[in-house]
Order: sequence, then C-alpha cells, then structure tokens
Amino acid sequence: MHTTRVSRHVNASPAAVYRALLDPGAVARWRVPDGMSARVHEFDARQGGRFRVSLTYDDTGAPGTEGKSDARTDTYHGHFAELVPDEKVVEVLAFESADPEFGGTMTMTTSLAAAEDGGTEVLVVHEGLPDAVRPEDNEAGTRMALDNLAGLVEGG
Repeated sequence: MHTTRVSRHVNASPAAVYRALLDPGAVARWRVPDGMSARVHEFDARQGGRFRVSLTYDDTGAPGTEGKSDARTDTYHGHFAELVPDEKVVEVLAFESADPEFGGTMTMTTSLAAAEDGGTEVLVVHEGLPDAVRPEDNEAGTRMALDNLAGLVEGG
C-alpha cells in the first residue's frame, strides 16, 4: 500500500471548489483523467453518505486501458467520512474488483486552503492505495482530474 499527494492552485474560491467536490454532475465532469468518461451511479453528499462511480476508458485496446472492475472500467464505491465546508472532504473508498491486488480500502482526503490571490490551494492525498496501482499513474490521473476541476470552477 502507498500514499500519493498531488496539489494544484485553482483560481476560484474555496467555496466554489467545495461545491464542485460535492455535486454529482460536476464530479462526472471533472473527476476523470484524460481518455476516460465518468458515470455517477450513486452520490449522497453528506457525512456518512454513500457514493458509487465508474470511470471508463474511451479507447478500448490501447495500452494502459485495462480496467480494474472489467475490461475497460474502474468502478469504486464508498462513503463520505468527513465534510468540513469549504475546507475538507474525506472519502473512504474501494475498487470493485475480483482481483485481490486491487482490494482494500483507501482514504482520499481533499483539503482546500484559501490563497492570498483569492484562489484555492487544493491538496489531494490518497492513503492505502493498493500496490497494484502504480503511484505515478495515480498521481498523473489526479493531476488531470485537478486540471479538469480548475477548468470547471474557474469558468464560473
């Protein structure tokens, strides 16, 4: 198991970023790396509320497009462990996979800090990431998702 940390400055207020973290429609638009699409099956954005999301590779058969849940899809489910408005979202989640290499529960903490320029410093920490997920792949995917988040909230 490993831990990854990815941060990004976003030119939007912590309140705007926080809203995007808890809006299922926004999550389907931003929380997906390049070359994938997202489907939000369940999303109860309250402490203790459950969620279930699938990320599907657009290009089937290309190198690196093998899914954890099926041939081209990564599905994960979990619950919101902690919600601090405009500051923090803690999600406990697990991949839906028959492969024990992807088993186990991980924690994803997204922290928001107001920046002097009116923007937000966003930090995403994944703890308990399964060994089968290469840290550099997780970091790259998280960077892409944070770029998408910035594009969404910076646009108003």
